[in-house]
Amino acid sequence: MDKSEALRALQKAVEEQQLTSSALQNIQLWLTSPQYAAYTDEIIQLVHDKKWKELDDAFWTVIPFGTGGRRGKMFPVGTNMINDVTIGESAQGLASYTLEYLRQSGHRPSCAIAYDTRHRSRHFAELCAGIMVANGFKVWFLDGYRSTPEMSFMVRYKKCDCGIMVTASHNPPSDNAVKVYWNTGGQALSPHDTGIIEKVMSMENVKKVPFQEALAAGDVEYCQDEVDKAFFDAVLKIMLPGSRDLNVLYSPLHGVGASCVLPVLRQAGFEAVEVFGPHAEPSGDFPNVPGHVSNPENPAVFDSMIQYAEEKGNVDIILATDPDADRLGVAAPLSTQKGSSWKTLTGNQIAVLMTEYLLKTRKEQGKLSQEDYVVETLVTTPLVRKIAQAYGVRAIFDLLVGFKYIGGTIEENGPDHFLLGAEESYGFLIGSHARDKDAAAAALIFCQLAAAAKEEGKTVHEKLDEIYAKYGKHTEKAFSVVMTGSEGMTKMSKLLERFQKNPPANLGGMKIIRVRDYEHGTQTDLLTGKKSALQGPRGKLVIWDLSESGDFVAARPSGTEPKIKFYLFASCPPGAEEDLDARLVCLENDLRQLI
Repeated sequence: MDKSEALRALQKAVEEQQLTSSALQNIQLWLTSPQYAAYTDEIIQLVHDKKWKELDDAFWTVIPFGTGGRRGKMFPVGTNMINDVTIGESAQGLASYTLEYLRQSGHRPSCAIAYDTRHRSRHFAELCAGIMVANGFKVWFLDGYRSTPEMSFMVRYKKCDCGIMVTASHNPPSDNAVKVYWNTGGQALSPHDTGIIEKVMSMENVKKVPFQEALAAGDVEYCQDEVDKAFFDAVLKIMLPGSRDLNVLYSPLHGVGASCVLPVLRQAGFEAVEVFGPHAEPSGDFPNVPGHVSNPENPAVFDSMIQYAEEKGNVDIILATDPDADRLGVAAPLSTQKGSSWKTLTGNQIAVLMTEYLLKTRKEQGKLSQEDYVVETLVTTPLVRKIAQAYGVRAIFDLLVGFKYIGGTIEENGPDHFLLGAEESYGFLIGSHARDKDAAAAALIFCQLAAAAKEEGKTVHEKLDEIYAKYGKHTEKAFSVVMTGSEGMTKMSKLLERFQKNPPANLGGMKIIRVRDYEHGTQTDLLTGKKSALQGPRGKLVIWDLSESGDFVAARPSGTEPKIKFYLFASCPPGAEEDLDARLVCLENDLRQLI
């Protein structure tokens, strides 16, 4: 089959509704434009084999370059896949925007680059480095698997103008991505995010230099030994006094965690840290976790570790980090009694425990100020801000989902009084060394609070019960509905619009009393019908406030994956005995009926 035969076959596939017209347009571009000539044979082979679904999935749209970067399934060809073309366009777009922004600065721009254990991560990192060098950048490169927070730190430490992290976080093994960072060490915010997106989506010419050539010329420089030490020293500045008597079982979930979590804990004095053997191997296949998805948000990833801990008998706590070590999950026994059952903690519960511990410890040290502040997003537990307010510190919580907004808040308010940033999706930052979530810093603080609890003869679950007794119980739950392909995107948009404009009267046996529409900046009181302006950020997020005080649900399309995510919140005052779990089950059941 030659090129003209392939084009005729593609047209016929569209007529027979085996291929979308948008896919045809993008494939035609790849078959006729000189810059895609290297991929002609592969595309023709797919056409010859009538791989219409693969071709449609790969070409029906252009994979979006979102406000944090580009993430998706890897496939050698396609506008909607992660491959050399889409990664190369991303790096070139970042380079072009940064050069335009710096055109009056007079200094040579620089970029920090790191990568995780995923398939082709090193290849994509080298590709990005060569592109940045071809555009005149000096590249500081971490040679070996490293964490996203260390890359964020490196941007600041090396005074880089931007940074690139090659990782798809906790996505399946089929995926990869680039996250782009600005000179703050945080992911790019407005106006830089939209400026970078415009450059990426209009990119036609990608400049390249071979990686080894750039390395030999000194335009790419390895700096991992220097940056590792500086990063560990920076994280260890958050360390607090107290017991280090804690037996820790730790899993990197086949990711980069051994490069950061282990050194930090051991240098902080936690000597009894054992790496869980089945999860120790750095591997993009994530072979020994359920479904091959290394996500500490999934309680099932802890099952084998809990079984091992129960057999061993002396483990106090289990920690797990995702592949790029920016998220932390925790499991612990419910009590200190021998044979106690184990249970995982949610991201909200981890945030609550760390907030109480940090504020209580700083108050006891006489180091707590009214200028101090904690930061969380609109879909993180309200208990974090309730604790902050009880200690007389500021709580900034009117933020969209995405840790870049927490990083931006630190920049706006200054790092000197920043205490903690938290997301319900297991992302936390303590300290001012980075502008992205950091599992190494979170692991250090959590081990300290767990050791303090052990010294009192308690587990972290028992400390959590104390917090609920003091402030009232808060319970949260989240679930997602995957909506892939062009049909899924359309369905997702229609569903969000329905949530904004046509909510049901009741949900989970409670009235919906208010709709907060952050996309359009409006709030509607459903009891009076009055609509008013909504103060706060703008983005695709809708919240339904319920008649039970403090209860609400939220919905938002993911910015990184083809799914819509729902968040459920329930609470009761101190001393009240209410089945909040059952309330959340009712809410979830009713929500699923609406989808």
